[in-house]
Amino acid sequence: MKVVHVVRQFHPSVGGMEAVVLNIARRHQARGGDNVRVVTLDRVFGEESVALAARDSFEGVEISRIPYRGSRRYPVAPSVLSEIRDADVVHVHAIDFFYDYLAWTAPLHRKPMVVSTHGGFFHTAYASKLKTLWFQTITRASAFGYRRIIATSENDGAMFRPVVAPARLRVIQNGVDIDKFAGKSSPSPGKTILYFGRWSVNKGLVETLDLFARLQALDPEWRLIIAGREYDLSLADLQGAARERGIVAGVEFHAAPNDALLAELMARAQYFVCLSRHEGFGIAPIEAMSAGLIPILSPIPPFQKLVREGGVGLLIDPKEPQAAAAQVATLAKLDAADFQARREHAMRSVTPHDWRHAVDQYVEEYRLAAGKQAGQAA
Repeated sequence: MKVVHVVRQFHPSVGGMEAVVLNIARRHQARGGDNVRVVTLDRVFGEESVALAARDSFEGVEISRIPYRGSRRYPVAPSVLSEIRDADVVHVHAIDFFYDYLAWTAPLHRKPMVVSTHGGFFHTAYASKLKTLWFQTITRASAFGYRRIIATSENDGAMFRPVVAPARLRVIQNGVDIDKFAGKSSPSPGKTILYFGRWSVNKGLVETLDLFARLQALDPEWRLIIAGREYDLSLADLQGAARERGIVAGVEFHAAPNDALLAELMARAQYFVCLSRHEGFGIAPIEAMSAGLIPILSPIPPFQKLVREGGVGLLIDPKEPQAAAAQVATLAKLDAADFQARREHAMRSVTPHDWRHAVDQYVEEYRLAAGKQAGQAA
């Protein structure tokens, strides 16, 4: 069976969706018997001046890259049709141009397809009314081109339930590579908070700086590390925001860190922060917990679920930075007594998110899709 993944960004781009596609593809490929390939765009967003090779591979996964035009929000790349000719199953990732275009051209290419939702396109409030209208019309209609709509979280499942028939909607929680950073956090109590992930507006990085300003006013020993890839926000943007708040001495930034550097940064930290306004799932907090970092998170549904089921971490309101800072300071005082126990609890709590369970379910969907036409009920 030949499975082609279609995703707008992949290696060398670094991010949550890129990690999901890589883990599904390489773990599926490693089982043997099937051929797996990734089709993606030929430029990394934010580095559009650099054209990437049309053919490549990474960690044993074959990569095909195609040109595009338009914005990063809806990049148009019709040549994707030529890249799926030999596919037995096409797995589209995210609700974007590829999702719509491959659905509407299904009578031409006649490939069975599944799609993973990855949070839809409601990550920011930008054009929210237009997005809602689009979701209720275009997204709903495009769904008929897919054998299965795979919601990557319970939150996504609830979002798509009104526009997708129950027989074609399935929730498969994203897996997480919990071995990559296992136990990498500092084994000693301290007051260093780490954020890692894409520097996009919905991640709440400005709110994180607001929180840290209040926290450092309570105790100057606190330190904040922000690592990740520039996206909506640049390094200069974040440095400027830190200067405005008078916290430059306590904050450090690392743009485009590799995994080795991330592991070094984790070794200096005790806590992970993510004050996202929206997430379909939220991979970074689970990676952080696998390292032993204690999460400080915004109270969005997937984070509420993570803290509730994991039994470790803190939910704070980004709109109330003073109160949130007091909560974090109190948590640190508690951790002084039982830090090691909390650290070990964080690492144990993420075991159910291991990728092995998720990949089994994806491969099952591929085999079902290969045997049935798009839109046919399970």
